[in-house]
Amino acid sequence: MRGLIAEDEAPQREALRVALAELWPTLALEVCVDGIEALEAIAEQRFDVAFLDIRMPGMNGLKVARELPPETLVVFTTAYDEFAVRAFDAGAIDYVLKPIRSERLQITIARVRERLANGQRPALDTLELGRHGRPAERLSWISASIGDSVRLIPIDDVDAFHAQDKYTRVLHRSGEALIRTPLKDLVAGLDGEAFLQLHRSLIVRIHAISEMRKDELGRWQVILRNRDEWFPMSQALASRFRGM
Repeated sequence: MRGLIAEDEAPQREALRVALAELWPTLALEVCVDGIEALEAIAEQRFDVAFLDIRMPGMNGLKVARELPPETLVVFTTAYDEFAVRAFDAGAIDYVLKPIRSERLQITIARVRERLANGQRPALDTLELGRHGRPAERLSWISASIGDSVRLIPIDDVDAFHAQDKYTRVLHRSGEALIRTPLKDLVAGLDGEAFLQLHRSLIVRIHAISEMRKDELGRWQVILRNRDEWFPMSQALASRFRGM
C-alpha cells in the first residue's frame, strides 16, 4: 500500500507521518509540503490513500483530491471543526481534526483499510474553501495601490498572478500592477474554470496561455498572449496539457 501526505505546516506534517508510520507500518508514505508538490507526486505514481490538508498554499486539498484517480481514497485533515463536516460531505472517506490524536487516526485507518478491501470510493463534489476554511467568495476586482491612489482592476481583465519576492504581480490587459496579497490567499477566490495554478509562483487565466515549451534544462515554461516573457510551469500540469 502507498499513501500520500500533503500538509504545509511542518509540525503537523511530521506528526502525521510519525503517527501513520506507527499505526500503519506497512504503508509506504510520500510526504509533500503543499498541493503543487502533491500534484507532481500524483503524476508520477499511484496512491491507495491520500491524507490532504484542506488549507494549503498553491492548491488546496479539495483541488488536489479531484486530481486523484478514482481508486485513491481521500482523508482530509483540518483544524476547523465547523468545516470538517463540509469536507466529509464533499466526498472524503473520513476527516481528521488537527492536532491529530492517535485514537482518532486509528479509527480512520480502519475505515480506509475496510474501504480499500471492498474497492468503493465516494465521488468528490466541487466545494471550495477559502483561507479560513470558509466557502470562498469569488473575486470581482483586484485593488492595487499606485502611489497615493488605488486602482481597481476587474478580474475579467486579469491574465495572470505572478509571485515575485514579497509582492504579487497582477498581469492585466492594460499592463501590470503590484499587490501584497500572496497567491495562496487569491486562489480560493478565483473561478477554477477560468484560472489554473501552473506553478507555486503562477496563476494564469487558461485562455491567456499562448504557448508552452521546454527550456535547455528540460523544465516546462509557458508564455501568455501579447507578453514577451516566459513563466515557470509545473511538470505535472504540463503533462495534463499535452494529453488534451
